[in-house]
Amino acid sequence: MSTKKRTLLKVIILGDSGVGKTSLMSQYVNNKFSKQYKATIGADFMTKEITVDDTVVTLQIWDTAGQERFQSLGVSFYRGADCVMCVYDVNSAKSFESLENWRNEFLVQASPSDPDKFPIVVVGNKIDVEEGKESKRVISEKKAKSWCTSKGGLMHFECSAKEDINVTAAFEAVARFAVESEDTEPDVFLPDVVQIDAGPKAQSGGCC
Repeated sequence: MSTKKRTLLKVIILGDSGVGKTSLMSQYVNNKFSKQYKATIGADFMTKEITVDDTVVTLQIWDTAGQERFQSLGVSFYRGADCVMCVYDVNSAKSFESLENWRNEFLVQASPSDPDKFPIVVVGNKIDVEEGKESKRVISEKKAKSWCTSKGGLMHFECSAKEDINVTAAFEAVARFAVESEDTEPDVFLPDVVQIDAGPKAQSGGCC
């Protein structure tokens, strides 16, 4: 029976309400985009398996609520995170300015062993919005990259969840960054086929 090197990565998506966190996750995992906006309550997650070099990586992507009244709930989801995607809307100055708070809050609450080297990727979403429409781009790529440089050289991507521009590239960069990071958990080797014990087991309560 052959074996493959496998690892599970917990990815946290942070950012203000309405920047497109849920849309980015849905586009990446399910190749779907919905025009109907629905605020995330607390947190939700999806999983996707990809291969990074010779490692099979299962991404557990957590989409957290952006509204202030839910931010205290999100703290519990920060623990155990392997990487973070901080998202802003290129048409919203406020969402860009909030990146500082989201990043700082995560580093304080999650307390990674080496905050300066923790995998954080910055994503500017909604680059598909056309000039002259109700929303208009206010954050240039140059300004965003300058901010990322000032924070130690954070990786930056501009994306469109609606048009599926750079979405896969951003998530794969997050995964590769985490795999290569010293903070990543030790590799776990699992067989291709795992035998499940069919015997009776005690059921636990709760839901996910």
